[in-house]
Amino acid sequence: MQITPRSELQLTSFFKSAPLTLSARTHSTIYSSVINSSLANSSASSRSTIKPSRITMTLICSVVLFSYGIHARAAAFDYFQALPEQPLIPDDNPLTRDKISLGKKLFFDKRLSVNNRLSCNNCHGFSARDNAPAVTTGASGKPGKRNPPTLLNIGLQTVLYWDGRSSRLEDQAIDHLMDPDIMGNKTGKALIERLSGDKQYVQLFMQAFDSAHAIKMQNIAKALASFQRALMTPNSPFDRFIKGDGKAISKKARHGMQLFNDTGCLACHFGVNFAGPAPGPALGMGDGFYELFPNNLGSSYDKSHRLTNDIGRFEYTKNTGDKYLWRVPPLRNIALTAPYFHNGSAKTLHEAVTIMAKTQTNKTLSKNDIDAIVEFLKTLTGDTPAVLKN
Repeated sequence: MQITPRSELQLTSFFKSAPLTLSARTHSTIYSSVINSSLANSSASSRSTIKPSRITMTLICSVVLFSYGIHARAAAFDYFQALPEQPLIPDDNPLTRDKISLGKKLFFDKRLSVNNRLSCNNCHGFSARDNAPAVTTGASGKPGKRNPPTLLNIGLQTVLYWDGRSSRLEDQAIDHLMDPDIMGNKTGKALIERLSGDKQYVQLFMQAFDSAHAIKMQNIAKALASFQRALMTPNSPFDRFIKGDGKAISKKARHGMQLFNDTGCLACHFGVNFAGPAPGPALGMGDGFYELFPNNLGSSYDKSHRLTNDIGRFEYTKNTGDKYLWRVPPLRNIALTAPYFHNGSAKTLHEAVTIMAKTQTNKTLSKNDIDAIVEFLKTLTGDTPAVLKN
């Protein structure tokens, strides 16, 4: 089913017969909400500086659902949450060290592209760059249409791509390998032959998948997906703060955290990845959390930053209600992932915050307020994933 920013949550969302598209503004109208104080697990000193902003939402729909003989699943939203230790791991692709190691090797190997010129890392690198391109160029030499999203903590996302058109990292890997404008492989056969000619790959695939003939497209995808799920960034100052270390973030960052709430940013950017509900009781894999961007049409940024040139999810669904609708992007490690927006048109975090405040909540923030919010966003930077340290 489809839920747009113009509608309330439909009870049939819980029947799981079709993926749910949840609007970031929907949860403010979900039947019943119980407001608790923010940062319940933080120190007393830090709690005293932050106004209530954690909302636990319980869906009151038993009368209707029981009339159908259906048991409802309650949806709980904790607005501020620490990063979990593990991503969601599918039953058909359990994480193993061998698969993660193999996936890492594949990720940095240019032989995955049709002309041996492009690796996954060329577009989805992990080092912050001051002059990173807004879009990247595929193996064909053709520039992409959208800014490559970060892969850090991607295992917490319920849908993938800016328009949410995929729900599994394994499927997304195949999409990239076979896309004529990305890796350019016309068939999987040639790619398999290239990798099979490398004795080290033959051994690594046998070890990872316990098979003598393991170099297959599905296993290439499983290995790449395993590596990406290992890209967790724990122990950010924010995580330490909400776990009780009141000194983990500065006074300015705490003020920015309050402004982040007061400005309305938290309506969309909440949860473990600051991208809406993580996989769990609220959203399953394949269920999307989306928002209009720009939400308030008509600002000068529509033209200066080309915000309306790309109509978003509509290009995939052809549903007119999906025009300018986008998957809410995560904010963890946001200080490392410039440029910003689907088209990479915002070069700095200060610029992105300024534009988001105006286009999404119709607010013009002062320089001091923008500085404080940016200071808070910097606290979302976690440790380098262990898999990248080796």
